[in-house]
Amino acid sequence: MATKYRADQVGSFLRPPRLLEARRAQTEGRISQDELRQAEDEAILAVLEMQRQVGIDVYSDGEYRRSGWSSGFPDSVDGYVPGTPAVTPRFQGGPGGVAAPPAPPPGAPTALRGRVIGEKLHARHRLTARESAFLKAHAPGPFKVTMPAPSYVVARGYKPGVTDKVYPNRAAVLADAAAIIRDEIKALVDEGVAYIQLDNPHYPDYIDETRREEWRALSVDPDKSILEDIEADNACLAGFDRGGVTLAMHLCRGNGGGGAWHTAGGYDRIAEAVFGSINVDAFLLEYDSERAGTFEPLRYMPKGKTVVLGLVTTKAGELESQELLLRRIDEATKHVALADLALSPQCGFASVAQGNPLTWEEQRRKLELVVATARKVWG
Repeated sequence: MATKYRADQVGSFLRPPRLLEARRAQTEGRISQDELRQAEDEAILAVLEMQRQVGIDVYSDGEYRRSGWSSGFPDSVDGYVPGTPAVTPRFQGGPGGVAAPPAPPPGAPTALRGRVIGEKLHARHRLTARESAFLKAHAPGPFKVTMPAPSYVVARGYKPGVTDKVYPNRAAVLADAAAIIRDEIKALVDEGVAYIQLDNPHYPDYIDETRREEWRALSVDPDKSILEDIEADNACLAGFDRGGVTLAMHLCRGNGGGGAWHTAGGYDRIAEAVFGSINVDAFLLEYDSERAGTFEPLRYMPKGKTVVLGLVTTKAGELESQELLLRRIDEATKHVALADLALSPQCGFASVAQGNPLTWEEQRRKLELVVATARKVWG
């Protein structure tokens, strides 16, 4: 049985100014790649120590080696060409109100520029080998490694008129993406990594009717494509001994810089298909605002699967009350047994380098609240 980490976290942490400057300097050619890696190592050691002091159940490197939460895939895989994604979610709630994702600065890493899948996907090298090796050597306890789900990779990379020149259909692209990610998961399982998490803000796309219409306009049927997505995500999870590893999926509604988001609406529309079919041990779910809807869709969650309630927001520094969290956990038990619940922040603190509008101390207090509440509820 997979371990249930009652005090969980999604993965990314605010990047210290020194690390942000080191990445800029390396991009501009002012320092070497080795000097950047040294800065990353130092920042990761510091964030691991912070997590140790707080007492979180599972550790992360803060995703400090990435320019953004999903950049490890395009940074490691051939098959991308310059282009604008077919459907681009519009972010809201961050600086400037409603806006498309900001254009990357000149000289930005490849993963930040407009890229779509225009050639056959082939891995050049492992996605997370350096991350997992460093964590194995330095994490004070069990740690997680994160990566984007195949369905997310294809949702943002597939473009009719470009991708279909090299792939016969969308399902074929999904199969190649799933094979690459499955190989990475296998390598991590073989290394003894305790927790592997697929991050996926794509499934909530199916909640948004405007986005569904955009896909229909491109001759992509959302009712068919969600089934293709589930099949691909399950393919990358198949065939592993679950005895020593927790396989999880995180769903959110966007976590852009400055606290921005791109999707609103409850899980109702996707719950039966996604919760009932995807073969993970745990779902980390965003539940920090009214945009996430009610707990009622959790009735589709299979018994024994862990539901990690993301009740603590990472989009603002104000600290939630423990009384509120306890009440919300109690509400969730109407649909999921308490033994199958856990607690976390709703998303990462810095899915992109800019990060959300919190201070380092506010970030720490959020984690401390998660830990204290989890200990009070589950011991």
